[in-house]
Amino acid sequence: MKKVLITGKNSYIGQSFKSYVEANYPSEIQVDSISVRGDAWQEYDFSSYDAVLHVAGKAHADVSNVSEKVKQEYYAINKDLAVAVAKKYKSERNGFSQFIYLSSIIVYGQKVTQITAATKTNPENFYGDSKVQAELALRPLSNPEFQVLLIRPPMIYGPNSKGNFPILVKLAKKSAIFPKFLNQRSMLFIDNLNEFIKQLIIKQQTTSIYFPQNREYVGTVKLVQVIREVQNKNVILLPGFSGFIHLLMKKSNKLGVYASKAFGSLVYEKQLSAIDEIKINDYQVLDFRESIRRSI
Repeated sequence: MKKVLITGKNSYIGQSFKSYVEANYPSEIQVDSISVRGDAWQEYDFSSYDAVLHVAGKAHADVSNVSEKVKQEYYAINKDLAVAVAKKYKSERNGFSQFIYLSSIIVYGQKVTQITAATKTNPENFYGDSKVQAELALRPLSNPEFQVLLIRPPMIYGPNSKGNFPILVKLAKKSAIFPKFLNQRSMLFIDNLNEFIKQLIIKQQTTSIYFPQNREYVGTVKLVQVIREVQNKNVILLPGFSGFIHLLMKKSNKLGVYASKAFGSLVYEKQLSAIDEIKINDYQVLDFRESIRRSI
């Protein structure tokens, strides 16, 4: 049996992973979780764990109106804390171990639409940069026995998730009319992510960057349609708004940011999400429609 420690006890991903494993793989993985707020975690013994899943982090900022003090908090939590946890684990653990860090697709910024193996990180704000800096600081800690796994998920959604998804759900539930617009996004259902992480641990994957995603790309219009369909509601799509939406997305103000989040295209090339031991179909717990039905 593998022993896994979640650092970030109250995080959405941490709680979801613990529940998922306990419901589906209780004889394969034992999951414990601790809070890393304050200093008490430094007294905890990490030595018996085969993997540490570090999901503590600070996200979902209104990046257009943040003080310098708050910006520094992002670096302190997303980078400095992650490095401190990794170093403690490395110093106490003997034998093969995995330190799994949850990064984000945000490290690529918003100017790219398709991410390939050649795409360079290009964060547009301090949140994305804090994740990049964490990755850069963690990778050198790797050695044959201490593996550093970096996961850059796209938009994660699921029951009680945070971020952009619940905003879109709320909008879709309220409005039967939506502009017709073509775009594509990589998305990741929470249990698909949980299964992916489980397989990383069971199959003892090694130092690398990982790009899990759902099997299919989804446009915003398709997402709205499915949300309404599972509630037995129709949606009326209005043509003729593409030019206006593209114009909004080019603006650098808050409205432009929201338009880009709602209607921009951002996908991982499918081959990025398949590795030798774990193919993209191997961790698809639910198809898209059923995952939406269970998430709203």
